[in-house]
Parts: sequence; structure tokens; C-alpha cells
Amino acid sequence: MADGPIGVAGSHLVRTVEEAAIACAATIGQGDRHHSDQVAVSAMRRILDTVPVRGRVVIGEGERDKAPMLWSGERFGSGGERAPELDIAVDPLEGTNLCATGGPGAIAVLAGSERGGLLTAPDVYMEKIMVGPASRDLLGDAIRLEHSPERNVGAIAEAEGVPTSEVTVVVLERPRHEELIAGLRRAGARVRLIGDGDLSAGLLSAMPGSGIQAAMGSGGAPEGVIAAAALRCLGGGMLGQLLVRNEAEQQRLVETGVEDVGRVLSTRDLAPGRRLIFCAAGVTDGALVAGVRFDRDAIETHTLQITNDPPELTRITRRRRP
Repeated sequence: MADGPIGVAGSHLVRTVEEAAIACAATIGQGDRHHSDQVAVSAMRRILDTVPVRGRVVIGEGERDKAPMLWSGERFGSGGERAPELDIAVDPLEGTNLCATGGPGAIAVLAGSERGGLLTAPDVYMEKIMVGPASRDLLGDAIRLEHSPERNVGAIAEAEGVPTSEVTVVVLERPRHEELIAGLRRAGARVRLIGDGDLSAGLLSAMPGSGIQAAMGSGGAPEGVIAAAALRCLGGGMLGQLLVRNEAEQQRLVETGVEDVGRVLSTRDLAPGRRLIFCAAGVTDGALVAGVRFDRDAIETHTLQITNDPPELTRITRRRRP
């Protein structure tokens, strides 16, 4: 992986999420999610300026006129005209409420690929089904967004070789998901409700030993793209469909260049890149990765790096002086 933008940038991208995690970990439990997000953004942006590539943010903190930094389309990196081109999608703090309240599962995260390897998704909702390797090939066939929860759970159970009572599905606990949750329970599935962080939930569906077979429901479209990149690296898959609730969101889709709003997007539609990297550093302890530890003489970070070429999952624990 020594050549190309991922080979050049890989270790720098790990450092990027680590520094963002350290910055917002200092704000855990202070009750100010906006401040937590702001310090994560600032730390991430500072490190990205040192990456030896010609970089572009395709998914960031919003549009240029609404975000002071890491806005969609922003350029970064220290590379000259011959440096490789890299696109990234970032979520400097996935789980801002979790960080503000000291809850589990907050992470600093990004995905990267060669130029054009990540879909530029507008900040709207997306209906999602995310599954692991066993069920991946059923997506768009036996598993569909338009199918009932009972039907999808049955297909997942068959693919996993287990009864429906042993299928665990993660769902964001929101009023809009009441019918989905009821359907999953009618199917006999175990439903794990979470307050925030459907990106992490999607990854866990493809992580060995997680005990989770799927994540379902609607969440942010930008997080869907990041999850798709990680799922491709892990051998899992997903389906996504953009949801438009009002005229402002419709206009946002037009400005982003989305022509067919109703199209069901596959994992490769969302993250078509030939070489992909996903990096996540824990802020608070979670099922995906442990959080930052502050000792008197050291700061300890825990980071997950996943690539598809070569297909590798690496866990990095690093201790440094404050």
C-alpha cells in the first residue's frame, strides 16, 4: 500500500482522527456538544494541512457558507502538483451528544479514497440497511428497503444460519422508527436501541464477534457514505435511499448534483473507490473502539484502521506525552 493516495496518506489519516479524539475527549461530560464538535473539527483540520497529498473534502461539516472549516469541497494537504489526489469524508465527532453527556460510543472518524471514490452526499436523511458478509449478497434481492422488517430479518437469519430469535438488529431510538421496531420484534429479532451513532452500528454488523447482524432505519446520508466505505473494507454491505422532507432539502440535492432521488444506492454506489481506508479513534469507550485515556504522564488513544487493498483491520494503541 506504499503507492497511491492511500499509501501516502494512511498514517497521517490515523493521526488526524487521533488528534481530533484527544481534543474532544477533554470536553467529555461538559454538556456542550457544539464546543466538543468545534474542537474536534479544529484539531482535524490542523493535521490535514500536513498530509502530503492534494486533498479534497467531499463530505464535511456542511456547505462552504455554513461551516468555518472542513466544508464540502474544501482543499487540504501539503502536496505539490505531482502529489496524489485524495478525497475524504469526515465526521470529526460522531456522537456529539454522547461526548457531551459522557455516554459510550463517541468516535472521531473519516474515510478516504482516490479522487472520485466517495459519493458527495448532501446533508439529508437516508434510509439504510447495513449487514455483514454473510448477508451481503442478498442485498437488492431477498433483502430490500421496500420489504417488511419481518421479511428482511427472515432473509438475514437464513444467510447467517440461525433462527430469527438470534438475529440482533441495531436501530436508532427515534419516533420515526416505531413501526420498524415493532416489525422487527414481530419477526422475533433482538432489537438493540441506541441514542446516537448509527455509523458505528453499521460497522458492528460486519465486525467479527460483535453479535450484531444488521443495522436498519434512517440516519444521516453523509454518515451512510462513510459507513459504506468501511463496510466495503470489512466485506459487508448496505442499501441506502435518500429521503427528502421539504423544499430546502430538495434544493440541496439539486445543488449537489443528485438527479434520481428515489434510486436505491448500493455499497459501491456510495463508495466506488478502488482503494479505500477507514479510520476511527475512540473518544468515549464503545463497542467499536475504546476511548481516550488521560494519565498523569501520558495520553492513550485507541484507533481502528481498515483498508480494502490489502483487506486489513488494524487496531492501534498509542501512548504519548501530554
